[in-house]
Amino acid sequence: MAIYAIRKADESNDRVQQRFKQQVQKSGLIKMMRERNVRKKKPNKRLGRLRALKREEFRTANRKKKFYSNM
Repeated sequence: MAIYAIRKADESNDRVQQRFKQQVQKSGLIKMMRERNVRKKKPNKRLGRLRALKREEFRTANRKKKFYSNM
């Protein structure tokens, strides 16, 4: 993915630089490179189970709130 800005005849260097920065921003290249830079660990089974249990607790609590809120 090559991004470049060729200077036009009556264009200043600052304007060319701004145009290049806009192209880089629109392409999403910086965001992609930042995501690649950080190594993400895959969640292990234990952590996944703990999170699932916690979600289930929240769901039951919300169901109870929903039931008692109408009284």
